[in-house]
Formats: sequence, C-alpha cells, structure tokens
Amino acid sequence: MNKILIWGASGHAMVVSDIIRLQAEYEIVGYLDDINPKSREFYGSVVLGGKDQLKLLRDQGVHDIFLAIGNNDARLTLGEYIKSLGFDLAVAIHPHAVIASDVFVSPGTMVAAGAVINPGCRIGENVIINTSSSIDHECILGDGSHVSPGAHLAGRVALGRAVWIGLGASISDHITIGNGTIVGAGSVVVRDLPDNVVAYGNPAKVRKNR
Repeated sequence: MNKILIWGASGHAMVVSDIIRLQAEYEIVGYLDDINPKSREFYGSVVLGGKDQLKLLRDQGVHDIFLAIGNNDARLTLGEYIKSLGFDLAVAIHPHAVIASDVFVSPGTMVAAGAVINPGCRIGENVIINTSSSIDHECILGDGSHVSPGAHLAGRVALGRAVWIGLGASISDHITIGNGTIVGAGSVVVRDLPDNVVAYGNPAKVRKNR
C-alpha cells in the first residue's frame, strides 16, 4: 500500500482522510499544518509539522500528497510547489459518489459522498466537488474550483480557474463563470459571470469586484 501525506489539519482534512481510508489504496502517514505545526494527534494519525518536513518525508518513501485546504488559490499555489519537489497529487473519490465512465478527473481532486458527475465532464486539478453536489453533462471545471455541498451545475456549464460555487447554489445550463469568481450560497445563476467578481441572489447579480 502506498504512503500518502495529507497537507492540512482542519475539518476539510477530516473529510479527505475519511475518503482516502475508504478507498483503501493508501496508508496515511500523517498531516502537515503550517498554521499550527506542533506535533499532535489528529483524526487517526499525527501532525508531523509544517512544509519543512517534505524533504524528509520524500526521502522516507512518501510520493503522494493530498492538499486538504479549502482556499482555492492556496491549493493551486501549493499544488505547483509540491509537484516541483517531485511529489504526485492524489485523487480522493468517495465510494458513494457517482461518476460517469468517461469523466476525466485530474490529480488533486476530491469528490465527496453523494456527489454526481454525469457524462462528458472534465474536472481540473485540485478541484473540490463537495457533498451531495451535482455536475451535469459536459461541464468543464477549471483548476482549483470548488463546488460546495448541495450545489448543482446544469449541463455544459464552464467554471474558470479557482471559482467558488457556494452552498446550495444552482447554475443554469450553458453558463460560463470567469476565473476567481465567487457565487454566494443559495444563488441562482442564469447569466454568464465575468472574472474575479462576487455574485449572489436569485437571479445572481454581480455585487462587487474581488
């Protein structure tokens, strides 16, 4: 069984850890936490320290890392960093997620319990498809995007890089949402949204720039 390191030690890391254990493909050797690197027990394993531990862990035969970090931009930045050090980004897919046979899921992505991804979809790197969300046919999700719990994307939706779709939001078919844009919880998006804005409401409207 391959060894895996989880970068992050918060609630999201607990969800990721549970998925990885259910996959039964990896042995979790521990967690990294740069915010509080003090050695301690955490969710069935231990916090080993911060990123200063990476070289040692690589030398000990750890080649796979999962970034259990909620911030989209941070996931993207750290993903490039760990790849530059020679690590591989793992994929975490809950056994109770439903994914069509032709869906392409890129490295670093998490698909949580109850999520559905329908045919023709392409999922970028370091994406979070959270609990009971749905991605309908032929959607494209850019690197570092996050579809929050209970959010729903209709067919042929395109999310840019580092897009955040809030809790329970709904995105109509053929909608494009620009890079870095945040869609507020419960919103209904019926028109395209540009890059780097915050939009919310029913129908969702641009409220401010980021």
